[in-house]
Amino acid sequence: MASVAFHTLGCKVNHYETEAIWQLFKEQNYERTDFEKRADVYVVNTCTVTNTGDKKSRQVIRRAIRQNPDAVICVTGCYAQTSPAEIMAIPGVDIVVGTQDRRKMLDYIEQYKVERQPINAVGNIMKNRVYEELDVPNFTDRTRASLKIQEGCNNFCTFCIIPWARGLMRSRDPQEVVRQAKQLVDAGYKEIVLTGIHTGGYGEDLKDYNLAQLLRDLEAEVHGLKRLRISSIEASQLTDEVIEVLKNSSIVVRHLHIPIQSGSDTVLKRMRRKYTMAFFADRLVQLRKALPDLAITSDVIVGFPGETEEEFMETYEFIRTHRFSELHVFPYSKRTGTPAARMDDQVDEEVKNERVHRLITLNDQLAKEYASSYEDEVLEIIPEESFAPDQPGDFVVGYTDNYLKVVIPGGEDLIGKLVRVKITKAGYPYNEGQFVRILEDNFVVAM
Repeated sequence: MASVAFHTLGCKVNHYETEAIWQLFKEQNYERTDFEKRADVYVVNTCTVTNTGDKKSRQVIRRAIRQNPDAVICVTGCYAQTSPAEIMAIPGVDIVVGTQDRRKMLDYIEQYKVERQPINAVGNIMKNRVYEELDVPNFTDRTRASLKIQEGCNNFCTFCIIPWARGLMRSRDPQEVVRQAKQLVDAGYKEIVLTGIHTGGYGEDLKDYNLAQLLRDLEAEVHGLKRLRISSIEASQLTDEVIEVLKNSSIVVRHLHIPIQSGSDTVLKRMRRKYTMAFFADRLVQLRKALPDLAITSDVIVGFPGETEEEFMETYEFIRTHRFSELHVFPYSKRTGTPAARMDDQVDEEVKNERVHRLITLNDQLAKEYASSYEDEVLEIIPEESFAPDQPGDFVVGYTDNYLKVVIPGGEDLIGKLVRVKITKAGYPYNEGQFVRILEDNFVVAM
């Protein structure tokens, strides 16, 4: 039996797509092996969001070639889409497929075995208007299931290469989304995370259908689903209708990830982001009115070209005032090929790092404050994996619906179940809790 090994770099969408590609190999009777072992085929799913992503991708490709020089080396993903010639130039690479036509990968492997000629199968992604259906009935190593609902992005922010790697916005057929959600619940998943390149833009290219309607349909038609999470949504996509659906839903979780990138209107303009801080603030106020307990997490880029101390402080104050519950803070890094990389006034690395540290300190404080409001409360988690703190005994860790990470004493038999826990000690990055009971579909199992 032929063997295949995968290595995935980058985001949740890439991890989802690797699982989908594995399904295609499984149908052809391949067995999956560890990337560090000898395999007949290696598939490297690359990332290109930063220059470092490119570099790491090249390192992993070379590692695969060293493991087994006779193996068929297939490279896919965003870096493959934007720079196929660079990848083809690495001696030992056999097949390059971008971010479309992944279904043909196995045909290319058979073709390569016959012809022994490298294959560059990367086409122009900008011409693609159709969502590529890739099914994932279950995940190799996850208790939360991802469900990809859209592809591509129309925003063209000045710091971002992704539209060139993923093409323009295209939504998955709603019936396919519902069908796959049912399949995941039947496979035992209690939480589904809707994911995509620009997830909240779902439906912008569909007639008379939008994200709010998809959320309603999933709730009405997918029986047994306990939690529905949106991986990321732009402020501009938080319409009154979406907020209304969140307010009335019993399965959409009390957590939204809304990328802010900067809290300064002048920086946002240079980034070509399509909102003002007044608009962003209004959406946060409306959300909190509808969902007072909502956890709001965000991404921030610090040290964008030209960012002054005043502009940075606008970001800092906005985040402090609006009490985000957790931040992912990134120092701006030049991405070759984007307008921002060519801008004058690049910010000094030391200044960037100092600002990053100030925001991380603020993040720790805000995260602790948010968590502490739940001390002594009883919440539900779905344990995802074992956790080894510095004390004896077995522990597992999982997330509440409002994205608090909670560690409780317990064995692996709790993983993937819906468990009621009491928060005994709030903290960050994780909270300590005690086991209360397991919740099954319609009844409670006391332990």
